Amino acid sequence: QVQLVESGGGLVQPGGSLRLSCTASGSISSIYAMGWYRQAPGKQRELVAVIIGGDTTKYADSMAGRFTISRDNAKNTVYLQMNSLKFEDTAVYYCNADVLVVDGRRRNYWGQGTQVTVSS
Repeated sequence: QVQLVESGGGLVQPGGSLRLSCTASGSISSIYAMGWYRQAPGKQRELVAVIIGGDTTKYADSMAGRFTISRDNAKNTVYLQMNSLKFEDTAVYYCNADVLVVDGRRRNYWGQGTQVTVSS
C-alpha cells in the first residue's frame, strides 16, 4: 500500500501565499508523476498542476504564473507554492501520485485533502 500525506493548507488573505506539501510512503518502487487537484464546493475536481518524472510540469491555465509545483524525488515529496491567492482558489486540495508499486503494478493514489481558504 501507498499513503499520501498532505500538509500546509489553511486560511490566507487575498494576495497571500501558501505552500502545500505531500509525501508518499509505503510500497513504492518508483513514482511516475505527482500532482495537485482541487475541488471547490459544488464543483468538480480539477487539475491544478502535475510534475512528471523530475521536471516536466503542467499547469491549469488559471494557475500558471501564480502556482509553482516542485518535487523532491529523494523524499517522494511534491510541493505546491501558491502565490497571489484569490477568493476563487478556495477549495480542498488533493495530492495525487501515479506509482509503480513493489508488486510491479502501476497504481494511482489520492491523499485525504487539505483545505485552503482565501478570505479577508
